Amino acid sequence: MELNSNISAVITGGASGLGAATAKKLASYGVKVALFDLNAEKGEALAKELGGVFCQCNVTDDASVDAAFEKARAANGQERILINCAGTGNAIKTASRNKETGEISHFPLDKFDLIIQINLVGTFRCIAKSAAGMMTLDPIDGERGAIVNTASVAAEDGQIGQAAYSASKGGVVGMTLPIARDLSRELIRVNTILPGIFNTPLLQGAPEPVKQALGAQVPHPARLGNPEEYASLATEMCRNGYFNGEDVRLDGAIRMAPR
Repeated sequence: MELNSNISAVITGGASGLGAATAKKLASYGVKVALFDLNAEKGEALAKELGGVFCQCNVTDDASVDAAFEKARAANGQERILINCAGTGNAIKTASRNKETGEISHFPLDKFDLIIQINLVGTFRCIAKSAAGMMTLDPIDGERGAIVNTASVAAEDGQIGQAAYSASKGGVVGMTLPIARDLSRELIRVNTILPGIFNTPLLQGAPEPVKQALGAQVPHPARLGNPEEYASLATEMCRNGYFNGEDVRLDGAIRMAPR
């Protein structure tokens, strides 16, 4: 897909981190961008900077997602690109003992379900609604659209306390190929990136020695990933018309230890 001003894109989680970097990269090609996010302050500021549109959006809520797509399409037209970066995580053991009292407790199921709803169901909700919109478009150079999802290396080597996070991201990996097959006759491609340890807002507040220690775990290059490196791969997945049905680790060859 040639990236230019005739193309519109929706980026969920687009106000910061991986999503913001990808929005900037796409906008540099002239692509019209719509940022879906809960953070209105950051989202509005970035949308203004990029000449795009901000759509406040909760990916766990059907009406919220519908309203965001409606606003984005009214401003930029039907998107041919969807980048799913909205997500979150937690760290709770499946069952554990209190070190002081010996009391046993299990993972609160509502907190498990929340991660699944945001990372997995929320991603699928946006895919399904975006793909339905893309199907109304005429093909350009043999394709109607491209979708890029964000999983995590935790989908394959989750750490202690990451049962919910790993399950959600493993689900994103697991549904990539079936969705690519579902949409193949409609000329819509679907791929997923599995980032390793990236320097996103989640880590930017950490002390520098902590970030250096995390980066040192990466075989090569021994540092945190930059959001721009994610954006580069996401953009290539959109540009390269033979890139389809793939789950690609972007992690400097790291394989996560149990903790």
